[in-house]
Amino acid sequence: MFRSFSNINYRIWFAGALVSNIGGWMQATAQDWVVLTELTDNDAAAMGFTMALQFGPPLVLVSLTGWVADRFERRRILLATQSALLMLAIAVGVLLLNGVMTLPMMFCFAAAFGVVNAFDAPARQAFVSDMVSAGDTSNAVALNSASFNLARMIGPAVGGLLIVAIGSGWVFIANAVTFLAMLVALLLLRTGQLAPRPKNRRPGGLAEGFRYVWGRSDLRVVFVTVFLIGAFGMNFPIFASTMALEFGAGADGYGVLSSVLAIGSLAGALLAARRDRARVRVVIFAAGGFGVAAFISAAMPTYLTYAITLTFTGFMIVTLLTTANGYVQMTTAPALRGRVLALYMAVIMGSTPVGAPIAGWVADTFGPRSAIVLGGTAGFVACAIGAIWVFTSGRLHRSEGSRFLMTLDETRPLNIVDEAEIREKADPVEFSDEAAVTTPIRTSQKDRPEI
Repeated sequence: MFRSFSNINYRIWFAGALVSNIGGWMQATAQDWVVLTELTDNDAAAMGFTMALQFGPPLVLVSLTGWVADRFERRRILLATQSALLMLAIAVGVLLLNGVMTLPMMFCFAAAFGVVNAFDAPARQAFVSDMVSAGDTSNAVALNSASFNLARMIGPAVGGLLIVAIGSGWVFIANAVTFLAMLVALLLLRTGQLAPRPKNRRPGGLAEGFRYVWGRSDLRVVFVTVFLIGAFGMNFPIFASTMALEFGAGADGYGVLSSVLAIGSLAGALLAARRDRARVRVVIFAAGGFGVAAFISAAMPTYLTYAITLTFTGFMIVTLLTTANGYVQMTTAPALRGRVLALYMAVIMGSTPVGAPIAGWVADTFGPRSAIVLGGTAGFVACAIGAIWVFTSGRLHRSEGSRFLMTLDETRPLNIVDEAEIREKADPVEFSDEAAVTTPIRTSQKDRPEI
């Protein structure tokens, strides 16, 4: 489960990311609460618009951010973006402490955070592959998710308590301090042990990455699933904050709900780390499981029962996202990985501007339970799309070993392809950068996993 920790660079990265992520979740809790209760009178639509401004830039700037992640050294990109996020957090904190922050100003800062994160996210996701071997990529991605969700378990609760104890402005200042942990970690990395990255010198930019994704039906299913869940199912700040108000809880109650959600998320990430590799069918099943969990949580009558159901919601959503992220990284050619991951991050983050305002409006008009049901419905739709793909793509076959089992012909991760090339010299499989753009490589009949 923890095999990536044998790499010293990954251990350094993990520690710095954990501290920084705790601060990030503290700030996210403070920002949502400030917009909902200090700058507006419990206006969930304003919170949705803030989220749209923060998560919209990855979609708008995707053609540039993917190229940057593939063209320049990712460690230096992260040093620049983390420093910029630190300065923005200090600026917001100072304005809040001096009582001059306004809603339009918060909108502008949300957009600024979004622009910086648009460059940070694809570089950060692809950088994980630079630190570990190809065989450990899926494990490293899952442990990265575990770090993120462990921080999510701690950060919102601490942030909610700090809002009550010292004020929201100081929470932003505290987050600025935690960015130093990531900056120090990046400076301590042993650059000589980072994996060399092949350069894709052919023209095409983002269009080349888009053609690659469009040419693979399995990636299209993954991207559509992530979009639907990201747009309508992952609006947890809106769901949790409005449900906290419905149950009569304050900022501390909202922070606890976010932390409870992270308990299930952490369990999902650790379970993903135990799997040998990421598979599409897990993404499809998790989408349906998320739909079930969302419908159940929407029906809960008390704060306690609602909080309990959030553990199952968090488990399903992180299982889906961690598996999807690992699958995209493991089966994408290294020379295109930055651009494909930029598209992936644009889908998952850029879907928020589509769904968050709608979820906020539904919560204001029909109540927060209706907004949660909308997210659950998106999960069922994504699961249905995946099931249709399984039965119509020609990848589903009857198992040769049992008449009652079926097997799914899945695309193989790159490390399996490389091993096959070494073993099967008599029948080599071409997987150059040129082939990676057009031809996915699937398992042979003997390699097909059982469903």
